[in-house]
Amino acid sequence: MNDSSWEISERHVHRVLFTRDVFAPSNDCLAHALAPESASRNRVQVFVDAGLCRARPELVKAIASWFSEYPQFELVAAPVVVPGGEIAKNDSAALDAIWQAMADARLCRHSRIVAIGGGAVLDAVGFAAATAHRGIPLVRLPTTSLSQADGGVGVKNAVNRFGRKNWLGCFTVPLAVVNDLAFLDTLPPRERRAGLIEAAKVALIRDARFFDEIARFAEAIAAFEREPYERTIRESARQHVEHIATAGDPFERGSARPLDFGHWAAHKLEQMSGFELSHAEAVAVGMALDLVYARFAGLLAAPLADRILGVTKRLGFNLYTPLLERQRSDGQLEVLGGLEEFREHMGGELAIPMIRAPGERVLVNAIDSVLLAAAVKELRTHE
Repeated sequence: MNDSSWEISERHVHRVLFTRDVFAPSNDCLAHALAPESASRNRVQVFVDAGLCRARPELVKAIASWFSEYPQFELVAAPVVVPGGEIAKNDSAALDAIWQAMADARLCRHSRIVAIGGGAVLDAVGFAAATAHRGIPLVRLPTTSLSQADGGVGVKNAVNRFGRKNWLGCFTVPLAVVNDLAFLDTLPPRERRAGLIEAAKVALIRDARFFDEIARFAEAIAAFEREPYERTIRESARQHVEHIATAGDPFERGSARPLDFGHWAAHKLEQMSGFELSHAEAVAVGMALDLVYARFAGLLAAPLADRILGVTKRLGFNLYTPLLERQRSDGQLEVLGGLEEFREHMGGELAIPMIRAPGERVLVNAIDSVLLAAAVKELRTHE
């Protein structure tokens, strides 16, 4: 039997643009993001986070006004309002409604979709766009600090199924990401703070100098002073995209996932809380758990661990939740179940990212349940 094989390669360009007041009539940033391939009229459908519409009731009108200023783009219908938060990812009816709107608009693979909102909405609309007609080009407009600093600038789309976070999803490079920093100005403090934990995470994994800067300006950043706060969000986005583009595994075919530092426990804690614990709050606890565990395992010096935990608290995050101590019927900590789910999600091999120092990461292939229990007990003192 004769075998033949061919190599197929494709180059992707991943653009992240920063602006303010993206729908101001004179702002052409979105026009560059939509990047028409020809002089013909490009059909565009817009999906907007319901929570954002409540906070900014003028937004839908502003979107329509902007498109009237750029006649090369045809807004196919009024913006479609999508439920915000985890309901966008948990409810199959919400996903079906997104697909139905795309079908009703008779979009094709040369159309454009614009998703505006927090990470959950970007995930759900992104997954729908990636699977409709096997892929309709998408422009993301993240509107929360968490999505602008991390998830919204990436290449992953997913919804939750079978009680598991991000079980159904895909990888697709968006046409562009537009981070409008003005969207962050009116966020409630809890949401405005959320992106800071992902900034700290990527700094700890990739760049000690970035972490030092966060530490130096922690109080100003936590107080949302514009210059240091926005600088932190921008650098976090840059670091995340640079990792995706240069680390050699943009579609996560391997088992190593450095950007998931603190996430094995975080995803489980979110589930255990019924998603009352936000992703950012869960990541802060998950990072703290891994930091203390690494200290007990001899991977991380105690002074470094204490410094990092201190910076996390100065940014406004709690390091402990009583959920950490919830036990299963066999007496084991329930959070340990996150390890198996993480292993399955990673592709069958457990590879937990931890650090030896800021900017110096290490992979751990097994977790000692006794040491983990001791780490949980230690974190209780930070309640």
